[in-house]
Amino acid sequence: MKKSLMGLTLAALFLTTGSAVAADYKIDKEGQHAFVNFRIKHLGYSWLYGTFRDFDGTFTFDEKNPSADKVNVTINTTSIDTNHAERDKHLRSAEFLNVAKFPQATFTSTSVKQDGDELDITGNFTLNGVTKPLTLEAKLIGQGDDPWGGVRAGFEAEGKIKLKDYNITTDLGPASQEVDLIISVEGVRQK
Repeated sequence: MKKSLMGLTLAALFLTTGSAVAADYKIDKEGQHAFVNFRIKHLGYSWLYGTFRDFDGTFTFDEKNPSADKVNVTINTTSIDTNHAERDKHLRSAEFLNVAKFPQATFTSTSVKQDGDELDITGNFTLNGVTKPLTLEAKLIGQGDDPWGGVRAGFEAEGKIKLKDYNITTDLGPASQEVDLIISVEGVRQK
């Protein structure tokens, strides 16, 4: 995957070649086959990883016409988890995500473009009360029938956001100005 993206993303998410027919998918939240993860450098010495435990969303997947694909994701920002309770409390505060005022982040795609075996998914990402364009680079992992009579498709996506773009002005040092998004989703086709 390309590593030079601007913007955060979520979502998402995630469409590329695979199914011959356009279909709507719901992200498999119940089965926990989806992850919205992130990482940021700590002092430039190591990576600090985290995840959002509570999110939901849908996507449309059309192999023959990727430009018709859509992605919609809602993340409950209170669900941030960096494996450290005090840090998570600080990240929920007004200095960072301000979850009391802005309890959700959203991503709504505005265009999907095929780029080789990847998709560039551009959309509006809203975080901390600020909406900015974000492009995610997504790739199909696999698709097909599941053991329970359904059809699934799975994607991974990556993106970047700058903290200052979303009114997160706490200075974490020069090496910690951007957040990498690392997203993996599995969707269940809706009938």
